[in-house]
Amino acid sequence: MPNIFRLAGDASHLASIIILINTVTRTNSIDGISLKTLVLYSIVFITRYIDLFYKFHSLYNTLMKIVFIATSIYVVFIIKQSKRTNPIAYQNMIMRDSFKIRFILLFSAVMALCFHRKFTVQELLWSFSVWLESVAILPQLFMLTKAGRADTLTTHYIFALGLYRTMYIPNWIWRYYAEKRYDRLSIVTGVIQTLIYSDFFYIYYKKVLREGTGFTLPV
Repeated sequence: MPNIFRLAGDASHLASIIILINTVTRTNSIDGISLKTLVLYSIVFITRYIDLFYKFHSLYNTLMKIVFIATSIYVVFIIKQSKRTNPIAYQNMIMRDSFKIRFILLFSAVMALCFHRKFTVQELLWSFSVWLESVAILPQLFMLTKAGRADTLTTHYIFALGLYRTMYIPNWIWRYYAEKRYDRLSIVTGVIQTLIYSDFFYIYYKKVLREGTGFTLPV
């Protein structure tokens, strides 16, 4: 029986990427998008799926690894292209995207060294990736908080990105009952990420889904 929660999570992740790529390429707008969060997600998938070159689990698993790595790098590329195609918007984005990501990288590295499954290069990189992913959205949320508002398509992208990892929590619960195994580190980091998203989820539901208005933070 397929794990519907993982499939839903992967579908949500793909949806967030499609929304972002479509928004940037169709409108040539990068308003409200954090390049730093996108760079962090690229690091997440490159470090997590380093085993792509020497370990095979399934065709689906391999394809998803390739898609996640390739698309995370591609979205960084198209945002960087805005420096040439839309230099004013790019400079505005750089000025607003001011979260100090070195603290996020340091936090993730320290947590990976303290909490990991095995003390091997692959496992340390995997642990680093899940800790980094749990907080990678912070530059985007910080940017959103400073602006106080966001375009509807941008909020759809952020919501789908948050929903992707949130779905991995019931995924691990399902695996515990179906396969009699679970990964404590994945659950803990997934919960942390969901808690970070909680305010955004609430405002998104209230303003965008229920009221049909734009995403604005309460004053």
